[in-house]
Amino acid sequence: MNEIFIGIDLGGTNIKIGCFDSDIKLIRKTSTPTRADMGPDTVADKMAQTAEKLLTDAGLSLQEVPSVGLGCPGPAKYREGIMESATNLPEFKNIPFRKMLSERLGKPVVFENDANVACWGEYAVGAGKGVEDMVFFTLGTGIGGGIINNGKLVHGCGDNAAELGHIIIHPDGRMCNCGQRGCVEAYASANSTAKRATEAVQGGAKSSLKKVLDENDEITCKDVYEHLKAGDKLAKKITDETAMALAIVCINMLHITEPKRIVFAGGMIGAGEILLNRIKDYFNEHIWALRKEPVEICFATLGEDAGIIGAAALAKQAYDEGKLKSG
Repeated sequence: MNEIFIGIDLGGTNIKIGCFDSDIKLIRKTSTPTRADMGPDTVADKMAQTAEKLLTDAGLSLQEVPSVGLGCPGPAKYREGIMESATNLPEFKNIPFRKMLSERLGKPVVFENDANVACWGEYAVGAGKGVEDMVFFTLGTGIGGGIINNGKLVHGCGDNAAELGHIIIHPDGRMCNCGQRGCVEAYASANSTAKRATEAVQGGAKSSLKKVLDENDEITCKDVYEHLKAGDKLAKKITDETAMALAIVCINMLHITEPKRIVFAGGMIGAGEILLNRIKDYFNEHIWALRKEPVEICFATLGEDAGIIGAAALAKQAYDEGKLKSG
């Protein structure tokens, strides 16, 4: 029998689900609204029911599925399969999603942080394929991350390692949503890039972005990069600061884990080469001169499917290694 693996990515707005063959090639995918307002049991029901329907639509059955992968926002007790809390699911506290989903599907479930599953997806079949040591950043509303060391995800003693967005790069700097000051997330996420541009315009800085703010009551990260490409000086200053922050955190991670590849994912990489090249420029400007580092800095390749791909790949790995847990 050919094994089929299911990957599930639980988000605050949507649940994404895919089924994959044993080579982690996508067979079929779907999504459904999370409806977190209906409570954890309803969300678990939706995950299970949608996964079963997906299999049926693909002409497959649960009998062909040895394991399921589930990526959830954190922090969480991943060894125990419990989601402790999440900013995009604020009412969900200490929810045993691994057990709940396993009971509904009758299958072992591999439970992991959503950034880690995306990291693993890129490592397994995406931009990190072929390396054993990788650092992964997601650039969106905030900054998430994952670390692969010697072919294994780094979890830490409490299962919540690789909160890379909360590495402090400016002591006593900008306040971060996490409560610390000076986190890279407070300088280099899509939201913080837009926020710094807004503050500058409101403070009287001359910029073509003022018209955007006047007309839309907000400036987005996309606006900032579009105005950068049009030659706006403030947009250049703001995006240079973003690239500098990301370069500094890359240098820090290089010295900590010595990855072969550093991969950036998330909506902000839509800015394209203008962002990537600036990160590389600042990285090369500020890295030590003791030796030339062979690290590669690049963009992710799997897009929005990274989460379901990574979840399925982790489910397959656990199955192959005989490490599946039920409940």
